Amino acid sequence: MLRIARTALLSFAVALVVAGAAVGRAQTATTPPTRGVVLINTNLALENSSAAGTGIVLTKTGEVITNNHVIRGATTISVVVPATKRTYAANVLGYDITDDVALLQLQGATNLATATRGDSATLKVGQTTRAVGNANGGGKLVTTSGRLIGRNRTISVQDDSGDVAQLKGLIETSARLVPGDSGGPLLDAAGRVIGIDAAGSPTFAFESSAPGFAIPINRALAIAKQVDAQRSSVAVHIGATAFIGLSVAADPQGVAVGSVFPNSPAANAGLEQGDLISSLDGTPVTSFGDLRTFLFTKHPGDTVTLAYTDTTGAQTSATIVLATGPPQ
Repeated sequence: MLRIARTALLSFAVALVVAGAAVGRAQTATTPPTRGVVLINTNLALENSSAAGTGIVLTKTGEVITNNHVIRGATTISVVVPATKRTYAANVLGYDITDDVALLQLQGATNLATATRGDSATLKVGQTTRAVGNANGGGKLVTTSGRLIGRNRTISVQDDSGDVAQLKGLIETSARLVPGDSGGPLLDAAGRVIGIDAAGSPTFAFESSAPGFAIPINRALAIAKQVDAQRSSVAVHIGATAFIGLSVAADPQGVAVGSVFPNSPAANAGLEQGDLISSLDGTPVTSFGDLRTFLFTKHPGDTVTLAYTDTTGAQTSATIVLATGPPQ
């Protein structure tokens, strides 16, 4: 995405069976490498920023899969189909933070070209690969070639917020990946999607000689199917994201309120900078991770009780109705 880490590369590309309709099976002819690949642009209003990445069209009616980090924090998402130059607003159907997969729905889309699906279970080291993406957020699709040089790799990645996580079971390719390729497909020689581009090096830096890593398509398909079936789990969030409306700051005593967004549920409940959050619905909160994990299971409109210590040292609580916010 176009803030280097986002544009960086934690990415995917897939084709999927939705509502019983098969998406793009391989034919005898080679599929054009850009078929079913789209440009994603996001507005990160709460961060006064924007970003750009890549996505893959799964259905003619506009289901698109991408990396979760491509749309993380987005207040609005727009998707451009390069072949037609048409732009669509997109909603988030669901996402998996751990495996970095998100499923989008383009509003009003019909008769879109879809990607052709491959099988990541049959990959062989040495076979030809091609990566397609919105390189450096330039607004056009760029294809790079290489070979599959490894399977079942594990790497550690860091995003713009500093969070570090491991991605496991990855495909390793010599095709060069650059910022903006996030969410784009890794293709085989016939143009079938075999993976979702995930990182430009084991350290998440972008070096011209470094290998690239992609998430196997079969795993991404399974997550997309789960989202499409609206089956939430500890890893998969379905629908809109719950929003309290505050940022947190490091504090030796717990989770401190760093700032409160105007007109948010937190602001309406009277929370202020410096308040220390202790629990949500009776569940102790000792870190930002605890707060994020709790909100991951909630949805807009849910009511929660937040206990905290205010800046005078008084212990109090507030009942909050969660609003709709950007995906985690």
